[in-house]
Amino acid sequence: MKAAAFTEIGDPEVLRPMELDDPHAGPGQVRVRVRAAGVQPFDAAVRAGWEPAGAELRWPRVVGNEFAGVVDEVGDGVTKVGLGMEVLGFTVLGAYAEYVVVPADNVTAKPAEMPWEVAGGFTAGTQTATIALDNLGVGEGDTVLVHAAAGSVGTAAVQLAALRGATVLGTASAVNQDYVRSLGATPLVYGEGLIDRIRAAAPGGVDAVIDGAGGDALDVSLELVENRDRILTLVEHDKAADLGVRLTAGTRSAERLAGLAALHAKGDLKFHVRRTYPYTEAAQAHREIETGHGRGKIVLTFPV
Repeated sequence: MKAAAFTEIGDPEVLRPMELDDPHAGPGQVRVRVRAAGVQPFDAAVRAGWEPAGAELRWPRVVGNEFAGVVDEVGDGVTKVGLGMEVLGFTVLGAYAEYVVVPADNVTAKPAEMPWEVAGGFTAGTQTATIALDNLGVGEGDTVLVHAAAGSVGTAAVQLAALRGATVLGTASAVNQDYVRSLGATPLVYGEGLIDRIRAAAPGGVDAVIDGAGGDALDVSLELVENRDRILTLVEHDKAADLGVRLTAGTRSAERLAGLAALHAKGDLKFHVRRTYPYTEAAQAHREIETGHGRGKIVLTFPV
């Protein structure tokens, strides 16, 4: 199979097209012929040398933890997923390849209305946002602040919080203010004076924060929300325990993913793909994701 892989840790340039042995589905597993795979900071961290706990690491190494494609091999004992089924799903590593093998419980049917590039990058941002909102107990009447509201997780978090009946504020760069507004949030520009702008936009106070930016954004959040159990950071992992704020706690599930995909199919959950790259240009995709800027999702595509 063709894949974007690397044989040493390093900068994005270590990622290059390779041909690797085809994997095969074992008991309880399915093999998916990948059409698209999302690109995430998680993937870039592994390429740079981070080793996720419990991950099976081997060389050459293939990253990518979300994908969409067509099931072309079914292992013994699998009854709910069949050959030819169009699916989206998740893994830890291995999605930057023509074939990925995962437990059958890691995939769900792709709605016909969902384009392949959307399906390939849909899983991580939407599930992370849902888990974060669940961890914070966001519901009717809450005022929620989402930092980095134009990013993949932020895009989903804004809309899903609004669907729960919350009032949402979203911080983003100046060029993304209209985009954040279109998602259903009051947009706010980063930078000096942010805390005053937030207080003016939410005179009744902020109840919960999802921090996708870190740094000054997290510092501002600590001043705004007295109950630190209702602040969750997606980026400041090393500081969370000392500050008494949350990290996402929960696992991805096909059942949750199916519900989110259904929301997208109904038009209730928009998902923006800002750029696609062929898998042969995975290094360029990593360079872009590591800038930390831009709205929506970056996705790799594979030929049919």
